[in-house]
Amino acid sequence: MLCLQRLDGRQTYDYRNIKISFGTDYGCCIVELGKTRVLGQVSCELVSPKLNRATEGILFFNLELSQMAAPAFEPGRQSDLLVKLNRLLERCLRNSKCIDTESLCVVAGEKVWQIRVDLHLLNHDGNIIDAASIAAIVALCHFRRPDVSVQGDEVTLYAPEERDPVPLSIHHMPICVSFAFFQQGTYLLVDPNEREERVMDGLLVIAMNKHREICTIQSSGGIMLLKDQVLRCSKIAGVKVAEITELIQKALDNDQKVRKEGGKFGFAESIANQRITAFKMEKAPVDTSDVEERAEEIIAEAEPPSEVVSKPVLWTPGTAQIGEGVENSWGDLEDSEPEDEDEGGSDEAIILDSIKMGTGLEVSNTGSQDAPIVLSDSEEEEMIILEPDKNPKKIRTQTISAKPEKASSKKPVKKRKKKRAAN
Repeated sequence: MLCLQRLDGRQTYDYRNIKISFGTDYGCCIVELGKTRVLGQVSCELVSPKLNRATEGILFFNLELSQMAAPAFEPGRQSDLLVKLNRLLERCLRNSKCIDTESLCVVAGEKVWQIRVDLHLLNHDGNIIDAASIAAIVALCHFRRPDVSVQGDEVTLYAPEERDPVPLSIHHMPICVSFAFFQQGTYLLVDPNEREERVMDGLLVIAMNKHREICTIQSSGGIMLLKDQVLRCSKIAGVKVAEITELIQKALDNDQKVRKEGGKFGFAESIANQRITAFKMEKAPVDTSDVEERAEEIIAEAEPPSEVVSKPVLWTPGTAQIGEGVENSWGDLEDSEPEDEDEGGSDEAIILDSIKMGTGLEVSNTGSQDAPIVLSDSEEEEMIILEPDKNPKKIRTQTISAKPEKASSKKPVKKRKKKRAAN
């Protein structure tokens, strides 16, 4: 195996930095493996046991890959990667008997504890299975279930205020370690990131505890590995698992110590102050003894302000400017509307006057005969009156339009003389 320099500066067998943070409730934690982040949450419930295992509790693992972690993940769809990761977690944690399931039995054949481990991938930067396995075992070690008592057929469940919660019985801590192979096993990398996973030829995952007991092993990618390569990877995994197990134990001890002392704990306390108060500056003493004298000197040396003040005027109707020296023109639009209405009324008055004059001429021209005045939509029209034993007479009348005249058309109505039809 050749030692290579990786893109992030690590050596071939280097692991990324691991950070473990605990929530305010028991069984909640966040594990950061480099930029890969996984949230683990453990919950419990009293259920009926399985028929073939009446005295054993139930363990359930669920890993979710959301689009928040990476855009390539599709929501609501069981991808091949998700199915493979869930099966590997079950083999690593449940089939390895790391938790005493018989201690989860309350009443044989009737009531047992069902422990559910939910894992949510918050950010994907490669090596999901290692981060998920660490988050699952840390959440299980940190979890506390409520205490119960059985009297006959009656099961009493106690709140945390009445009795202290009971931790789970954990025999060992299996942790997965991933190895990426390149060029048909020529090159080997530990803890591959997302870029390295794209170009790798094969992947070998070994789940092991600190006692160097292999819990599960899985190879994917279709490459042929030699026996020496597998043995070398198992030795490297044993070293890495021992380091990670010691880190987990220290994190659990520190959290338990803080909770007993009554200190502050939770996700908010684990965030570095520099991330929240990035612009915070250290306090510095300020001398204020000669503030007035310095202020007078500054005012005296300063140039006087210019007396010229710009007065821009906007002549566009319906606009205004806030400031000194400009008249308020907000009401121009409202004031213009009544004026238009008044002008329209004056036009109508002119039309009515002209109509009256026209009708007077008609009466004087027709003599004693009553000439009808017809009102219609048209401004002018010709009308022929047929009378018995008399020649027809053509009368041109002017009528009032039923539609209101627009204010823009301000043309005076011309008077036309009425001509009597030629015999």
